Amino acid sequence: MNQSCKKCVQFILIFCFCCFLVSIGSGTGAFPQEEKVSELGKYKGYSKPIYDEWVRLSQYVTVRDGTRLAVDICRPAKNGIPVSEPLPLIWTHSRYHRAHYTEEGKIRSVVDSHGMQRILKHGYIIAAVDVRGGGASFGIRRGIFTPEEAQDSYDINEWFAKQPWCDGNIGMFGGSYLGITQYIAAGMGSPHLKAIVPAVAMFDLYSFSHPGGVYQDDFIRDWSGLVKQMDIDIPTPPVDEDPQSVLAKEAIELHKANVFPYEYTTPGAYRDTIFPGKHIKPSLEWSPNFYLKGINTKGSHVAVYTVGGWYDIYPRDAMAWFNNLKNPQKVIILPGSHSGTSDGWKKTTRSLIGFDFKFDLIAEHLRWYDYWLKGIDNGIMDEQPISYFIMGAPEDNAWRTARKWPLPEVEKMHFYFHVGPSGSVNSTNDGLLKKISAESTSGGDTYQVDYTTTSGKTTRWTDGRGMGFEYGDMSANDKKALTYTTAPLEEDLEVTGHPVVSLWVSSTARDGDFFVYLEEVDTEEYSHYITEGVLRASHRKLSEPPFKYTGLPYHRSFEEDIEFMPEGEPVQLIFDLHPTSNIFNARNRIRITVSCADQNNFETPELSPPPIITMHRNSTYASSVTLPVISSEAIAAPEPGNLLIIIVIVIVLTVAVVSFSWYVKSRAKK
Repeated sequence: MNQSCKKCVQFILIFCFCCFLVSIGSGTGAFPQEEKVSELGKYKGYSKPIYDEWVRLSQYVTVRDGTRLAVDICRPAKNGIPVSEPLPLIWTHSRYHRAHYTEEGKIRSVVDSHGMQRILKHGYIIAAVDVRGGGASFGIRRGIFTPEEAQDSYDINEWFAKQPWCDGNIGMFGGSYLGITQYIAAGMGSPHLKAIVPAVAMFDLYSFSHPGGVYQDDFIRDWSGLVKQMDIDIPTPPVDEDPQSVLAKEAIELHKANVFPYEYTTPGAYRDTIFPGKHIKPSLEWSPNFYLKGINTKGSHVAVYTVGGWYDIYPRDAMAWFNNLKNPQKVIILPGSHSGTSDGWKKTTRSLIGFDFKFDLIAEHLRWYDYWLKGIDNGIMDEQPISYFIMGAPEDNAWRTARKWPLPEVEKMHFYFHVGPSGSVNSTNDGLLKKISAESTSGGDTYQVDYTTTSGKTTRWTDGRGMGFEYGDMSANDKKALTYTTAPLEEDLEVTGHPVVSLWVSSTARDGDFFVYLEEVDTEEYSHYITEGVLRASHRKLSEPPFKYTGLPYHRSFEEDIEFMPEGEPVQLIFDLHPTSNIFNARNRIRITVSCADQNNFETPELSPPPIITMHRNSTYASSVTLPVISSEAIAAPEPGNLLIIIVIVIVLTVAVVSFSWYVKSRAKK
């Protein structure tokens, strides 16, 4: 071999070896930089907690129509004096008082929470604003998510941006109502609003107040009572300029004219119902998704990090926001419920998971704000946009990521209703759930509606208003209903996405409510709640959705769409359940329970005598559930990014081996 050939071979070997090291390093973190960590739920080294004290001030800010809104501002300080350097600011538009009195009589603001203080220490100003008609703010609430409130958010963003202590980069935070106000603010087009982190936030008002056309009266009645009490009866801390609460008391007098949720949802039997005397269709014009167009046009620069929970009241909404926004965005779905805890959703999940779930959601806030408000390249936008937790998975393998929703690798697995018994529950029928449809042209289960059935008093719905979350053994409810249960599973089955049911029913009544629960029955015959859905039979007509609904059945529920059931004739009810991600473990069973009431949570008209319904399960009218299943092969398959790294490694190693072999042979010939 001549000298040039030797140098060529040496160059190839060195190049291949370097490529190999780079590939390994990038794929497995062989060269970790311990001082810098930026990954899901973990963050350090990119920005530092340089402030250890702060000063809280409060004042009124006057918006364009002269209404004064109460504002708390918490600024990093040194030696008791706010720093003069302009800093980015994050704030929340609060429906539930920007501040409150502790039992000791001290004022505690939203900005005084541990999580917000962590963010402040990294060089952020934190602020909280009472919505008009709430807290110490003036004005009257004429409805929910109104154009007035939306315009207020624009005015507040612009006011913050003009202050000498703000550098003009603004973000928002908060959950539930405080999450919805972020989407609305994004739709108003403030050039200074750059990043939001809305958590557990509604997308569609009607699907919340009347899911499937069934009024969620228990939640809305309690919620109305709560906000009415807060607006009028519970003392709210005044701003600094009002030490004797003279102005705060004037504001509260105005609040007595507020319109509360029960008033505008009770008459709204249909999505297009007009609010009496207001010439407004609340479910259309006051729904958060009304602001979609604004977010996708004049607010398209706002980076959105949506936070949801599988046991929240809005998991379907979280994915609807993700699929309908054109903004730079991410979404994370945790195994949490709505209320969680005040310290970053550090919440114990259901017992079926088998461990205490801890997650640092504040780290995710910091990663998002640092990237979008400070320009720190921490790699968060290089990650897959979707992160979700699989319930029932091993702790070290419970987090997955994805680029699209629904997941492209989902396989639709159909389970059909069959005659039993399954031997797993003493229900009305104890039917079976099988992957094959019935061969008989006849067959069905009759059921006299039991209005005492309920999913419980501590459900995802009660937790939505802070009243706890702990589903008991669903078997107690199942015994009063129709059930269809599989044989024990031979292997684990992952279900991730939106289950969809197709019920063929007939009834002695013109209408009826149909609640469907997806459950996992363990070897002790304890039935664990997974998810649910509901549809009133007269609302069964399917329509084209006005937004992206990822192929799910959409019920417009306009008054003109209502169609009652012909007596004794089967009709088909197709509707989706709230999305979930759960591994049904081997030896456990899958159960579908169908009842016609949820006494503790929804308003179902009670007829006397209770009607008798028939659940058809035959080859002509095949009632079934379709589950979005992830195969074990799909689970084991490497992600596209990792797959590319593997390919590069294989190619590099192949070239290295061939080159070395050629070099050895050349030397031998010589």
